[in-house]
Amino acid sequence: MGHRPVIPEGMPVLVDEDLRFDDGGVPRPVAVVNQWLRELPASGCVSPRSWVTYGRVLRDWLEFTASRGVGIFDTRERLREALGAYAAYRSCGPVEGRFGPATWAQHVSVLSGFYRWAVGGGCAVAEPFTYRQARGVYGGERLVNLAVRRRPKPHVTIKYLEPDFAEMFVRALAGLRPDGSQEDRCRGREVARNAAVGQLALATGLRLQEFTWLLAAEVPPLPAVPCSAPVRFPVPEGIAKGRKFRTTWVSYEALAEVHRYLDLARPLAVAGSRWRPACGEPLLVTGADPAGGKVNGTRVRWAQLRPAERARLVAPDGGSMVVAVRGDGGPFTAWSSVFARTSGRIRDWYEPRFPQVNPHRLRHTFAVRTLERLVSGHYVRAAQLAAGAGHDGALALYLSTADPMMVLRDLLGHSSVLTTEKYLHRLDMTRIYQEARQRAGGVAGRHVHPADAGVSG
Repeated sequence: MGHRPVIPEGMPVLVDEDLRFDDGGVPRPVAVVNQWLRELPASGCVSPRSWVTYGRVLRDWLEFTASRGVGIFDTRERLREALGAYAAYRSCGPVEGRFGPATWAQHVSVLSGFYRWAVGGGCAVAEPFTYRQARGVYGGERLVNLAVRRRPKPHVTIKYLEPDFAEMFVRALAGLRPDGSQEDRCRGREVARNAAVGQLALATGLRLQEFTWLLAAEVPPLPAVPCSAPVRFPVPEGIAKGRKFRTTWVSYEALAEVHRYLDLARPLAVAGSRWRPACGEPLLVTGADPAGGKVNGTRVRWAQLRPAERARLVAPDGGSMVVAVRGDGGPFTAWSSVFARTSGRIRDWYEPRFPQVNPHRLRHTFAVRTLERLVSGHYVRAAQLAAGAGHDGALALYLSTADPMMVLRDLLGHSSVLTTEKYLHRLDMTRIYQEARQRAGGVAGRHVHPADAGVSG
């Protein structure tokens, strides 16, 4: 008595209909599931939203197997029969119960993790899944669960903006026409904020959570002299996916736009603001600097703070501490709505072919554009090395030892290059190679024959 609970706040708990957890000292399956859920934080799953998702997946599986008279720790034959029925139910059963391939893959992944844990802990004697060994296109081996439905190749589903559409989108966020002139029909009060954050997302590849809850104090300083090289941009672990710190980069132009917003438009909303968070106690900040500050009298590092805590930070002069704020000084979070409305306005007024833009499409756009620049840069340098030899052997050698994919993997924060490789298939490699050979020939001071420039890499 008097001790704090061991179960983390936000952890789901499954309960049987009779509200009991054991029968005569023998734990029920639901009790085993609850034990697995409680161990998720220690297994690396630290997001409460993921805990809830995993709990719902196991709940649905428990309900389905019970309705078929199969226990979740039954024999392998019985479990495989239940899995086959479950797959059919989720693919071609009642409309309200059907899953798309991506949702089904998520359920299979969760159930697979649970059964591996249960078999390892002696709670189950078998699992219903079968695996095969597969090799990624870009190298590396992994286990593939055969229960996962066939889906389009990952690169086919990537949605990004071509350079002209990306420029059109940023200008529309700023209240401008595609040619850069002022749009009289669009006079929003927050165009400077929207344009700055839109450019930031396009130039850094930050996820929605990452640029929404980035603090103004965490924005890197602007270099004293304009430069063509990208500027280092740290992503704090408190807002990064999986709480993994990484460093991406940002162009000088995009960073300058953010600083213009921070210096000119943002102070009008936060100076003297009486805003206070609607949920939770305000976290009053004093003595703020780029690394941290005193929060309610205790020194903390900004990087440690999660989104829920950042939402409650109140700056010394009033208003929120996050980069993008509302007119009352509070944090602005409705970026999906802003991007959707901007996309619709472009389609209605200028370009009917313009796609619907969401925050993740901007991340994909950054990835494709960055990879093209990386590959193009490597091609130029490799072609220069190969120019004297008159063949492409040096090109192949160079590209095998200096890998743009590894650079992009780190910028995006992917755990494996197998996740990043899907962007490689979206590039027009013939065009990139041709342009690189032409540039390399110009640097070397000799003409590159068109037939030679058109050789595919």
